[in-house]
Amino acid sequence: MKTENIEIKGKLLTLSTLVTLVTLTTFSYFYKKYLYMKNRKAFLIPTILIIILSSCRVSKIPVSSGQVYSSAESYIDRFKYLAISEMKRTGVPASITLAQGLVESDMGRSNLATKANNHFGIKCHDDWTGPVIKQNDDKRNECFRKYQQPEESYKDHSDFLRSEPRYKSLFSLEITDYKGWARGLKRSGYATNPEYANMLIRKIEEYNLSNYDKGIPVSEKVYNKNDTVPEKQDNRLANNPEKTIGNVNGNYAVTTVRSRVLEKNRIQYIIVKEGDTHESLEKEFQLLRWELPRYNELKPDFKLTAGQILYLQPKREKAEVGNDFHIASGGETMYGISQIFGVKLKSLLQMNRMTEGQEPVTGQKIWLRSMKPVQ
Repeated sequence: MKTENIEIKGKLLTLSTLVTLVTLTTFSYFYKKYLYMKNRKAFLIPTILIIILSSCRVSKIPVSSGQVYSSAESYIDRFKYLAISEMKRTGVPASITLAQGLVESDMGRSNLATKANNHFGIKCHDDWTGPVIKQNDDKRNECFRKYQQPEESYKDHSDFLRSEPRYKSLFSLEITDYKGWARGLKRSGYATNPEYANMLIRKIEEYNLSNYDKGIPVSEKVYNKNDTVPEKQDNRLANNPEKTIGNVNGNYAVTTVRSRVLEKNRIQYIIVKEGDTHESLEKEFQLLRWELPRYNELKPDFKLTAGQILYLQPKREKAEVGNDFHIASGGETMYGISQIFGVKLKSLLQMNRMTEGQEPVTGQKIWLRSMKPVQ
């Protein structure tokens, strides 16, 4: 009997323990839920109040001071006459001004253009006393010039190039030599991007900006920063927006000097004249010492001869459209033909299935744009 009582008590104890554990676990679960909900409400109520209060505040829509242009064409249309006016006043080619404006301001969409009307990325420098804006560039928090209107930026850009000694050599170039100007700006330190000159040249050629450099008289008097273009001349340009600037005539006399720089196969070249030297050509066309020999596939100490064709840019892999073949005459060399058509000698030899040192015979058909068929 005593043993049975002990077994019953053991079972009751086990059951009681189990019930106690279940009760404690359940209580713990709901207590944690209660605390969670309590804490959630404690955070939720202030959050709701903050949202309500914030929605009641008067919000301001940010307004940019500069106009944003939808395309490069619309940007060019907006500023082309201003660029031409500045070219007449200071001698900075309109094509260069427009190309720099497109690149530096990202078609008027950059932070400097929209907030400071600065379309050329001109920094403050020591002589600037006007408004400024700070922005990270090569260094943090650099000082840039700020203008009331973009027109002020264009005028200051012309004055900046004209008055800075490091850009002085550019003004000895022809007004139509946009490639020389682009290379010269890069060499003079206008921008740190190694592709800067090519970027400007691509913009000029893509949008035919060089047309704005042609047939426009440039002032020959001593430059003065405070000079303005006569209103009468401005109005003539503004009243003929559909005219191609390269064809401006009537009261405008073409006073630009014919450029010595010619173009073939979309490559600039010159004809050597008496008195030319390596040094004089390098200085005249803003070239490095290695450029002329490399572009023309010559030795560094090559001899200059009057009448010789010299390219100022690398030659191409094939001739321009329309020049498919050339019939060799007596005494012609493959190198001479490569210079005539602006084609790299190696490429010309490959197209004609010839090896280095082979020369054409009189009457031989030289292929200029495609591979010679196998006989």
